[in-house]
Amino acid sequence: MTREHFESLVDEAFRAIPREFRRRLKNVAIVVEQEPSPALLAEMEIEPPDTLFGLYQGTPLTQRTWDYGNRLPDRIVLFQGPITDGAVNEDDVFDTVAETLIHEAGHYFGMSEEQIQVVEEQYWRGDAGEQNDDPEPERPGRS
Repeated sequence: MTREHFESLVDEAFRAIPREFRRRLKNVAIVVEQEPSPALLAEMEIEPPDTLFGLYQGTPLTQRTWDYGNRLPDRIVLFQGPITDGAVNEDDVFDTVAETLIHEAGHYFGMSEEQIQVVEEQYWRGDAGEQNDDPEPERPGRS
């Protein structure tokens, strides 16, 4: 899958995640990289055959102090290689990207793994709220 096609799926998946997540993401760049570096995997203690689909880099909202500001955007990094390698088809890529965006946005909001899991389960059940009702939802920047 080309980078351009993958990025179009990222855009589509972003519009499919819960509307409240889209609207509350502020100053967050969604970045596509090919693979997580060996150093990153080692730092996160991820060993083959496990890998990393995405990563939130920044300061969660719940950890920001009153003087937090004038910073570069936080980042949600999506790793195209592991996502596409683990996918059976394009629908699977889309689903993995959407779930990864939800998961990493949850870290931005300062949610626990358990809270994120609840949102992911709601998403899969289709009861995460109106998801595609905005013709052009607010979106973070992309690099």
